[in-house]
Amino acid sequence: MKIDKYIINDKSPVFIVAELSCNHRQDFSIAVKTIKAMKKAGADAVKVQTFTPETITFNGDHKYFQIKQGTIWDGTTLHKLYQEAYMPWEWQPKLKKIAENLGLIFFSTPVDETAVDFLDRMKVPAYKIGSFEIVDTPLVKYTASKGKPIIISTGIANLTDISIAVKTCRKAKNKQIALLKCTSAYPTPFNEVNLKTIPDLKNKFKCVIGLSDHTLTTSIPTAAISLGAKIIEKHFILDKKLGGPDAEFSLSPTEFKNMVNSVREVEKALGKVTYNLTAKMKKSREFAPSIFTTKDIKKGEALSEENIKTIRPGFGLAPRYWQDVLGKKARHNIKRGTPLSWKLIN
Repeated sequence: MKIDKYIINDKSPVFIVAELSCNHRQDFSIAVKTIKAMKKAGADAVKVQTFTPETITFNGDHKYFQIKQGTIWDGTTLHKLYQEAYMPWEWQPKLKKIAENLGLIFFSTPVDETAVDFLDRMKVPAYKIGSFEIVDTPLVKYTASKGKPIIISTGIANLTDISIAVKTCRKAKNKQIALLKCTSAYPTPFNEVNLKTIPDLKNKFKCVIGLSDHTLTTSIPTAAISLGAKIIEKHFILDKKLGGPDAEFSLSPTEFKNMVNSVREVEKALGKVTYNLTAKMKKSREFAPSIFTTKDIKKGEALSEENIKTIRPGFGLAPRYWQDVLGKKARHNIKRGTPLSWKLIN
């Protein structure tokens, strides 16, 4: 997958996405400050959401539109929630320019075809299908038809839903697909994250896999990359005191920066499969045990447990030769404390 200047594959650095979501609090200046903070915190990209209350739901108080699923948003209606959460569309071209001037990728989650068209006119380099829209097959198909990389969250999806979404993209001749392991619980309990699904998703769908995380910690994304995640998405808020629908499970700039640092450290530590010794390992090997003389040994005298020993450092013969040298005779006089070598014995 290639998103603008970023190539995302097994060998590439992890692509880190800061989700702005509704943490702009419908204040343009907060949105701008947040994007600048994202850059300082080490994000590679900023993601927003492109919808209006009317394009995402229906304005009504009927029981179907009331939120009562045991979430942090219970007690209101979908329309009221999204009225508070949505980002004015006229901001998005301006924010895209600001982000790009900072060196950040800017892309979005559309919830209907009008949003896809709007983002297409903005020339975003990628699209995100949110967890709840993964089952909207017509939207997935239309978005994929734009030919841009498409990142799909799996937060409410079962295996069949995921399979249909991936097949839909491929039928639309779009093979630049990434799947984000996600749990749509806000915040997500640790025992519902199930990171072991990441390698299974990769094996089943043969595409880039990542994590969209809603836990209250930074350790989960770090663990995810050790299992093969190449994209990490986490909500970002300028200051948790701003409040708002997503504040509880969003990271502050300091928390996000700590997460980025951990991810970068772990991806370096993962390295590659190798049994070769580094220069430092070779130097440290000098402290390994080897065979030394522990007494003065005269020419022709036999080597025994009385006059040789396996001790540190490692300048003598390796301990694996212990049985081979026992009983052999000294070729020369050998002083106590000499590392044993083949040239010293017959």
